[in-house]
Amino acid sequence: MSDLSDIAHGLEAVARAIAGPEARATALRRLSGGASQETWSFDIETGDKSRGYILRRAPGGVALGTSAQSIGLETEAKVIRAAIASGSPAPPVAHVCTDADGLGAAYVMDRLPGETIARKILRDAPFEKARAVLARQCGAALARIHATPADTLPPLPFSGAREQLDRYEEVYRSFDTPRPIFDLAFKHLRDRAPTPPATTLVHGDFRLGNIMVGPDGLVAALDWELAHVGDPTEDLSWICMPSWRFGQMDKPVGGFGAVEDLLAGYREAGGDPRINADMVRWWTIFGSLKWGVMCLTMFRAFETGADPSVERAAIGRRASETELDLMLMLTGRL
Repeated sequence: MSDLSDIAHGLEAVARAIAGPEARATALRRLSGGASQETWSFDIETGDKSRGYILRRAPGGVALGTSAQSIGLETEAKVIRAAIASGSPAPPVAHVCTDADGLGAAYVMDRLPGETIARKILRDAPFEKARAVLARQCGAALARIHATPADTLPPLPFSGAREQLDRYEEVYRSFDTPRPIFDLAFKHLRDRAPTPPATTLVHGDFRLGNIMVGPDGLVAALDWELAHVGDPTEDLSWICMPSWRFGQMDKPVGGFGAVEDLLAGYREAGGDPRINADMVRWWTIFGSLKWGVMCLTMFRAFETGADPSVERAAIGRRASETELDLMLMLTGRL
């Protein structure tokens, strides 16, 4: 069920649950972006007051099975609430949908002001001030995410360095299409696999596109569907991947900042001081390899007809970009 009228009807019950019996859901529209979930914007009106919300919903409302790669929307909402209680910047969850709402697997969160499009954040004048402080702010935000008490979290999968190496190498080998630079990267990483300084909540996809930024800097971390328990260094490195620099290769943190500033913000906010730039680099190399395998997976879905969308084909061809990034990183030129 993705029909606009059906969703609008379901949101009427949600509006009453959030804001009282006189509340109405208005201004419903689907937002672009969100490859794995539906994202809808709407307002709740009560009398002469109006407030904005976002509906995050499984495609068609049908929940897929949870896995190490996706924890499911109900669990995601619980993780966000626990992280916010620990001081993490994230949109407050206003309502987790039940069968009575008729929307399927979904939850509703506050709509916050800000921008998520990387091109605008990296280039537009209104974000010039934000770019100067964003790396340090991202470090501080990750420190707060990683400080979320384990006993406040729902059950989450554990996914450490060696577990992820095993998982993604198995997927890569299943394609039976050797890529020498991938083979070299797997060996390089296995020979140097780190011992995690600690085990914490990991956001799992903290990068431009999944963070909201305003004129003064970071507003919120979005899209927590890949949250898991693991090495906190993973989060600090994912935003440093060349693919998430959007062409600004001289600024390793998201195309806008330096690793030193990211780590300084992390430590100032109470993050583990044992995490250093060398550890971040190992995870950054692995992140590029992991993303390359994910691109191959998407191309295979397109090739076999499992998902014949242009988006899958376009992402699939980016595996070659990760090969170049890996060559440059492994030879010390990036």
